[in-house]
Amino acid sequence: MEAIWDVFCGGYDCFDGSEKPCGFDYNFLSRSSSCLTQALIICFDSLLFILLVSNIVGKSMKRVHMSYQIRNGSGLLILSAIFNSCVGLVYLGLGIWTLVEKLRKDHTALPLQLWLSTSFHGLTWLLLSSIVSLWSKQLPRALLRLLSIAAFVFAGVVCVLSLFDVVSSKIVSAKMVLDVLSVLGSVLLLLCSFGCFSCQENEESINGNGLYTPLTGEANGSGKLDPVTPLAKAGLLSKISFWWMNPLMKTGKKKTLNIEDIPMMREADRAESCYLQFINQMNEHKRKGQSSQPSVFKVILLCHRRDILLSGFFALLKVLFLSAGPLLLNAFILVAQGQQSFKYEGLVLAVSLFFSKSIESISQRQWYFRTRLVGLKVRSLLSAAIYKKQLRLSSEAKLMHSSGEIMNYVTVDAYRIGEFSFWFHQTWTTSVQLCIALLILYKAVGIATIASLLVIILCVVGNTPIAKLQHKFQSKLMAAQDERLKTFTEALVNMKILKLYAWETHFKNVIEKLRKEEHRWLSAVQYRKGWNGILFWSSPVIVSVATFGACSFLKIPLHANNVFTFVSALRLVQEPVRSMGDVIAVIIQARVSFTRIVDFLESPELQSSSVPRKCVNMNGNYSIRISSASFSWEENSTRPTLRNINLEVKPGSKVAICGEVGSGKSTLLAAVLGEIPNLEGNIQVNGRIAYVSQTAWIQTGSIRDNILFGSEMDNWRYRETLEKCSLMKDLELLPYGDLTEIGERGVNLSGGQKQRIQLARALYQNADIYLLDDPFSAVDAHTATSLFNGYVMEALLGKTVLLVTHQVDFLPAFESVLLMSDGEILEAAAYDQLLAHSKQFQDLVNAHKETAGTERLADLSATKSLRTSSKEIKKSFTEKLSVVSDANQIIKQEEREVGDSGFKPYIQYLNQNKGFFFFSLDVLFQLAFVACGITQNSWMAMNVDNPNVSKSRLIIVYLLIGVTSTIFLASRALLTAFLGLQSSKSLFSQLLASLFRAPMSFYDSTPLGRILSRVSMDLSIVDLDVPFSLIFAVAATSNAYASLGVLAVITWQVLFISVPTIILAVCLQRYYFASAKELMRLNGTTKSMVANHLSESIAGAMTIRAFEEEDRFFKKNLEFVDGNASPFFHNFSANEWLIQRLEMLSAVVLASAAFCIVLLPTGSFSPGFIGMALSYGLSLNVSLVFSIQNQCNIANHIISVERLNQYMHLSSEAPEIIEANRPPSNWPSIGKVEIIDLKIRYRPNTPLVLHGISCTFEGGHKIGIVGRTGSGKSTLLSAIFRLVEPVGGKIVVDGIDICSIGLHDLRSRFGIIPQDPTLFKGTVRYNLDPLVQHSDDEIWEVLGKCQLRDAVEEREAGLDSLVVEDGSNWSMGQRQLFCLGRALLRRSRILVLDEATASIDNATDMILQKTIRSEFADCTVITVAHRIPTVMDCTMVLAISDGRIAEYDEPATLIKREGSLFGQLVKEYWSHSASAQLF
Repeated sequence: MEAIWDVFCGGYDCFDGSEKPCGFDYNFLSRSSSCLTQALIICFDSLLFILLVSNIVGKSMKRVHMSYQIRNGSGLLILSAIFNSCVGLVYLGLGIWTLVEKLRKDHTALPLQLWLSTSFHGLTWLLLSSIVSLWSKQLPRALLRLLSIAAFVFAGVVCVLSLFDVVSSKIVSAKMVLDVLSVLGSVLLLLCSFGCFSCQENEESINGNGLYTPLTGEANGSGKLDPVTPLAKAGLLSKISFWWMNPLMKTGKKKTLNIEDIPMMREADRAESCYLQFINQMNEHKRKGQSSQPSVFKVILLCHRRDILLSGFFALLKVLFLSAGPLLLNAFILVAQGQQSFKYEGLVLAVSLFFSKSIESISQRQWYFRTRLVGLKVRSLLSAAIYKKQLRLSSEAKLMHSSGEIMNYVTVDAYRIGEFSFWFHQTWTTSVQLCIALLILYKAVGIATIASLLVIILCVVGNTPIAKLQHKFQSKLMAAQDERLKTFTEALVNMKILKLYAWETHFKNVIEKLRKEEHRWLSAVQYRKGWNGILFWSSPVIVSVATFGACSFLKIPLHANNVFTFVSALRLVQEPVRSMGDVIAVIIQARVSFTRIVDFLESPELQSSSVPRKCVNMNGNYSIRISSASFSWEENSTRPTLRNINLEVKPGSKVAICGEVGSGKSTLLAAVLGEIPNLEGNIQVNGRIAYVSQTAWIQTGSIRDNILFGSEMDNWRYRETLEKCSLMKDLELLPYGDLTEIGERGVNLSGGQKQRIQLARALYQNADIYLLDDPFSAVDAHTATSLFNGYVMEALLGKTVLLVTHQVDFLPAFESVLLMSDGEILEAAAYDQLLAHSKQFQDLVNAHKETAGTERLADLSATKSLRTSSKEIKKSFTEKLSVVSDANQIIKQEEREVGDSGFKPYIQYLNQNKGFFFFSLDVLFQLAFVACGITQNSWMAMNVDNPNVSKSRLIIVYLLIGVTSTIFLASRALLTAFLGLQSSKSLFSQLLASLFRAPMSFYDSTPLGRILSRVSMDLSIVDLDVPFSLIFAVAATSNAYASLGVLAVITWQVLFISVPTIILAVCLQRYYFASAKELMRLNGTTKSMVANHLSESIAGAMTIRAFEEEDRFFKKNLEFVDGNASPFFHNFSANEWLIQRLEMLSAVVLASAAFCIVLLPTGSFSPGFIGMALSYGLSLNVSLVFSIQNQCNIANHIISVERLNQYMHLSSEAPEIIEANRPPSNWPSIGKVEIIDLKIRYRPNTPLVLHGISCTFEGGHKIGIVGRTGSGKSTLLSAIFRLVEPVGGKIVVDGIDICSIGLHDLRSRFGIIPQDPTLFKGTVRYNLDPLVQHSDDEIWEVLGKCQLRDAVEEREAGLDSLVVEDGSNWSMGQRQLFCLGRALLRRSRILVLDEATASIDNATDMILQKTIRSEFADCTVITVAHRIPTVMDCTMVLAISDGRIAEYDEPATLIKREGSLFGQLVKEYWSHSASAQLF
């Protein structure tokens, strides 16, 4: 037995040199290195080893391909496996190294205790960590927990014994360090074994080619895998090394990436999963009764707490390993001075440097990757929550949150909050890092550390007032940005109206004024950010000067080892400290954005329960029942919008609603839909509703998508719907049939075509109740009649119909007619009864007869439904569709640059306002700052141990260099802010001018979302991020190269490693940028799709709710959000992929330098320069990370400049003013219009829309223009206003060719009342007279003539009464009257009416016609009308067919002429009127 003991420990323990055999001294149990302790450790390891192996063999493990889907702590499991494997490997390596040394020196492996226990312990630990990580699913849970508890206790005991050794011997060995680390590893094992995780194993058999064959239906091709990101199935090493990104990176190198090449997100990371988790957590809080409205921030934290904690663990690990650097450096300097603790200590330190830097890199990459992923998920769920909210927003809340603001919440605020999570852990890691650094500093310079602490505290305290100001300014900036975007959005949506009224310059000036205010707050924010930068970038310089000064004062000796331990500790924390300003800025931005979003999410919603909808019951007594109800758009209003409403509509009945303008007709339909708050009474609805709005809402997409509206395709029903809505011929003549894309808001359709598609959408739904809000006002009499017959009377037979209409001749066909006035139902009876007993109804009918007899009732007996001729339809689509693409699809693919655009976007940015000059100064100051830093450290390295240089001189010179560097730094920071402000100012001015000068064809073919994403998010990035990203990229890169340069100069031998490393790094960066730039561009284009869908949904929210399609639209939004998230996710993953590889290269360079220092003879380097080299080397990977991050940031941010530039150089309209050819101030004085051989086409190589029209409108004549749909009437008006330029011929007005003068001079001299009435957000006065050219008396007079005076006087504010966005608090008729008021105020000699009275009742129409006749008696009035009576009293009538003049003469002459087109239209009209009378 003693022989075995001798073999094991050599007979005597060598720990203290005593002669007593170790086997007999049980006090040795208190020492970890005693033979008895080592023997017990081996015994315990053997038991553990046997237990593990027996369980593995007993389970007869199959070869499996494991796909882990770990619910809790997957990162923890990965970390445990890596950490414990590393500990086990180092134990094993230490044991083997000890054996090799023993054999080399003594030529014997005895005694065994010196190496066997360490090796065996390492092997056991390695096995234990592997089993817990890889086979935990197949081991009994109890056994797993028993093993982890035993490992924890065992590691704890060994650690305590090692600490006793350290205290007693005052020597630290590598094994003792490993013993301490093994406790940390055992804690991780304990957490893993007690954590609840699940693994899904996909067993695979191995085929002959060595490939895994799935044992599922997919093996034989029965299924197809979804293109989900490889991360979903990545293994441990793949996740750690980002190897799963390789396939995408290879694809990006081979070809330009497209959206189809980007894999989808994992299921758990998609918007739907994130949103559902958020909602479930919110509901859980409400169930627990914690509060009626849980904190959104708290819920978001709870949803992602595991990911946040895990990333926090990686952050802590990174900080700990980073902090090991100065300690290793101190040891290196001591070794260089010949004070090594053991042989080969230098080599061990070099290897330790490499491993510590590698683990630090892995930890930081996992930290950054996981926090960015959390941020992306938060952004997705907020985008989803905002979209969901806007679908339920109440009318009152819409006044507080305009569509522009809602767009900002998604495109700006949600993105800012998503970015915050990346910085989240830096709020505390910087503090931890500082604390550890202070401990290291204390070890280096003792009590002088107090000086360091005081300076750091002063920096933080000094930043507090700046941070408060920053928060205030950021809030003001966001509010100013909202105001600017709100007005910008309104202008873009209504650009055609602005051009027709020649108001572009005014609105452009308004936006410039708002931008000026925004720029004021932007300046405040950027300069405060600059001051932050000065404070935090200069803090390391100030700290070091203060500390060395304190050392001199306190007589603390300064030597190379403590000075450069101090410098390296300071260099390691200076990047986090410098980024503290950015952290504060991001926190402030996120807080402001979060407050705005939470305020929106807590806004009032529509009360869906206010209108109970039940399934239809045809045997029921009613479809709609309203009892003694009052409704108001404003809940606190003293006078409800609708009062004392009592209504019961039976199933299958047809009810018409009529009344004067503003009487509450559309509001009644809104009440049935539940859109308006119910103040009192009850309302019930039985059945599904289909709704057709007064203003057509058409989605971007195909005609089929607009009609189906989410329903399943039923070919028979679909075809019948097309026939009833007279769309068959239209579709046959289109190149893609019903798959033809129609533009945003249906810009390539006529008003009638849009309404027919709306009607088809409603009919296809096969609903029970149809609410039709004046759908026939946009079509001519023939069309309206045919639609009324085929649609209302036939297709909707047996359906409940509520039709709002101004067409009195439709009313006899209805079972009941509601007569409304001033928000009340005056009468509700059959047509004949009302006509007999109601004086007000009689007045309405008589007013209609006076305008021209009855109008527009369908020819009930006619078998001919609307059949527009092939030429008419073709003409309509030639006129509108040719505006767009040669591929016959209106919406063009969004523009994006491809490939490497090099320095082009940077040049575009720096070309603004002497940008190159300021940037050159910036770079110069930065290089001077870096040079000062190197000079400072070189001075210290050369003279710290120089007895000829006094301490006071050493520190004074050091101080002077530091002050100089701070001056350079301050200049750089302020210049950067100034450069950014100047560039932003210039870019915005160019963008604004370009957009306002762009022709209408651009707006017809470009979805609003694309423009808005540029003037919101892209502009915000250019304003706030680009300037500082640009200079930080230069700063971080110069720091990285300075570190590398210092390392190479001092240890020139490292150049043999560093030069190839630099070449490899450049190659890796180029490889990365091939994919990264395209991913960022795709991120921009997909972001536009999110914005566009949101914009459309806000506009059509009422229709979406009416059809109960909220869920489908929400699902579509989730798809768009995921489509945007995927390129963003893979972009930042690619970023981590690159940085990790570069960090490993920098670790190789640092380790190489360390090996050079160790292997070269002692004295080759002075201790001071060794300290300097390694202090720069230790910060090399930190500098490199910041360099690459900032380069990637600016590469991503500069894409926004690229995107802005795409819309900064659009083709422009003709000049607004031609100074050399301005018309006289009284032009046009006569109003004579000569059209000479006018030819119009919308684009080159498209057919002519107008074919050589020639005619003359004499001054003072009243000209009526008639023709069927698509004949060219609107194109002629567009030509008069030069919205489209002629390709041949000319238009001469009072002797002046309109093409020879400026557009502003032309348009401002004409008056127009457009077909689509448009009001702007503001006041009544602003809407009538935005240029402030008229007095209040003139405005009141005009309101009286427009029948609006009473409506305005009823409102308390009078002319200052509020007009909300789109004028939605005024009825459609009232909006049209406001447009008439504008024309009356302008009093032009030429007035154009484009179906201006379509939305008003006949009585009002009659008064208005008289007003126009009297007020414009001596003016030329050009009227395009569907109502034949409107043109009957015209001087001349111009009939257009297929872009040519069919006839032009007096109405009476044309009626008598045989084969006259006008005569035919009049005949059709009177035949319909006769039918109405017969009915």
